[in-house]
Amino acid sequence: MIAPLQIPVIGMDVESFLVVLIAALAGGAFGASLGALPSFVFTGFVVMLGEGVSILQSQLNSLDAIHGGLAAGITGTIGFGMVVGPHVGFAGGVAASAYVGKKYPEMNPNGWDYHLGKDISSAFGTKPDILAVGALFGALGMLITQIAGGIGFPTDNIALSVFLTAVIARLVFDYPLIGTPAGDGVFDMSPFERGEPRDQPDDVPEGNAGRLAVEPWLGHQYKWVNVTAIGLVGGILGGYIWLKTGSVFLGYGISAASLLFLNLGVAKIPVTHHLTLIGVTGAMLGSGLFGSTLAALIAAGVFGALAGVVGEATQRIFYAHSGTHVDPPAMSITVIMLVVGVLYLLGVLPNAGYLGL
Repeated sequence: MIAPLQIPVIGMDVESFLVVLIAALAGGAFGASLGALPSFVFTGFVVMLGEGVSILQSQLNSLDAIHGGLAAGITGTIGFGMVVGPHVGFAGGVAASAYVGKKYPEMNPNGWDYHLGKDISSAFGTKPDILAVGALFGALGMLITQIAGGIGFPTDNIALSVFLTAVIARLVFDYPLIGTPAGDGVFDMSPFERGEPRDQPDDVPEGNAGRLAVEPWLGHQYKWVNVTAIGLVGGILGGYIWLKTGSVFLGYGISAASLLFLNLGVAKIPVTHHLTLIGVTGAMLGSGLFGSTLAALIAAGVFGALAGVVGEATQRIFYAHSGTHVDPPAMSITVIMLVVGVLYLLGVLPNAGYLGL
């Protein structure tokens, strides 16, 4: 028999790649149909299910038939795969929002005072052109993740893909890459605090005349002390879950699923999935360096706080001054795990957290 033709870097044969590509196109379109945030909420529920099965199988050795099969299929193939993986479904939804912000300004939700391109909570239904945008960016997200993994790029490549696809969508649909700060530099959120409107009428689409001059990612979660505090809390809880269950992603799944309430309009729901996930890395490093559960938990809190600060810093650069969603949690995870990965490869750290290096 002739061996299947392999695709360099991606590490798949042609038929397997085409299967994944078709699935990613469908997953990206599904993310656009649901909306980016609702799609990510499903990521949370699927990951919780997969990690729950994984914990169960580790406790019940008689379930050998499940080991490495069902749990891996739920979390890896579905939760982080082509169905609701953030690099596919969420990325497709974010790109669809950017497209809708320019193509369909009349779809602006009531009371939305940010650019419509940042509306990641609304479902966009079944319009074929919106689905097509989601499909293309879902496939692009899959390709970025596969290539980055294939070359061994030392970070969380799903998070990297979420960031890069959002930047590409911003450029494709003719939004400013960073935008022009309305205050005293990109880090100044005071125009938002004063409720100042944007003064460039050409940049305000129909139905969005109340757009604010500065649009922080979360109006209830942007002050430095606040993001540090919730980062400390989220990091400790993520690390504690890992210490008690051995699950890297259960805390992440819980955090992602909690965003259902944010999507439903409950005020001041924090976004914490980057905090719990980076907290796990802190716990792994603390355990590896000091061999102590207490040290691991403290390190988890420190890393969670760091994730909160990095997420806020990146939103002030990439989110607050332009017209589309570029995901601060994805940027925070990408940056921190890149530093961890590089330091591990240089022999400075005892492990690379949850990265498979």
